[in-house]
Amino acid sequence: MFTIPSPHGPRFAFGTLTVLPVRVSRWDREAARGGMLCAPLAGLVVGVAAAAVGLLLLLAGAGAPLAAVGTVAVPAVLTRGLHLDGLADTADGLGSGKPAEDALRIMKQSDIGPFGVITLVFVLLAQVAALTRAYDGSWARGALAAVVSATVARLVLTLAARTGVPAARPEGLGAAVAGVVPVPGAIGAALVVSAAAAAAGAFFGAHACVLTALAVAAALAAAELLLRHCTRRFGGVTGDVFGALAETAATAVLVVLALR
Repeated sequence: MFTIPSPHGPRFAFGTLTVLPVRVSRWDREAARGGMLCAPLAGLVVGVAAAAVGLLLLLAGAGAPLAAVGTVAVPAVLTRGLHLDGLADTADGLGSGKPAEDALRIMKQSDIGPFGVITLVFVLLAQVAALTRAYDGSWARGALAAVVSATVARLVLTLAARTGVPAARPEGLGAAVAGVVPVPGAIGAALVVSAAAAAAGAFFGAHACVLTALAVAAALAAAELLLRHCTRRFGGVTGDVFGALAETAATAVLVVLALR
């Protein structure tokens, strides 16, 4: 069953996954478990904020492309760019072709290598292009895409923190949350978010309902494939891998929703 163990869960989720002024008072495994179960809630708030900025730009006459850029910028700002940084670092680690220990050392470096740069460029271009397509359809479709993508991006963090997924390092955010979520709780979170996304899509008709459900399923599948590859490659998950999973899922949702 999907439950929130304590009030510390939401604090942990918002305090670690956003820049919102929420003080995290506990860092133990119970708080981490609640926080990762609440990760989709943090994503929902980020998505609503992103959609609001996009709609304001549309109302100001900026047009769909600039509204899409603004929408993509909000999650980056509200996470201090950590997910994008994690995506770039993970791309550098995977692209290095080196053993796990060396790849993890590359990921910890402050600079971004060619694999990271190329990955960031294509992912951000894909997100902006997909959101432009959504806003061209209607402001409501663009808002739906923004909210669903941000929420699902955090849902995959819940799934990646499930029992049985090890940490690649003994320290860091990855180690703090690795394996804290029971599998039934992760499945419950996935079912709740998937049903809510499909219900939101249903406001635009049966086709949009099915397409939104497919977008969520595609995002979860893409993130799961990346998670398994990173686990094999690095020996477990890191904070960078969590960021890469979030951006991968967000991009998958947006791309599928653009396929009207």
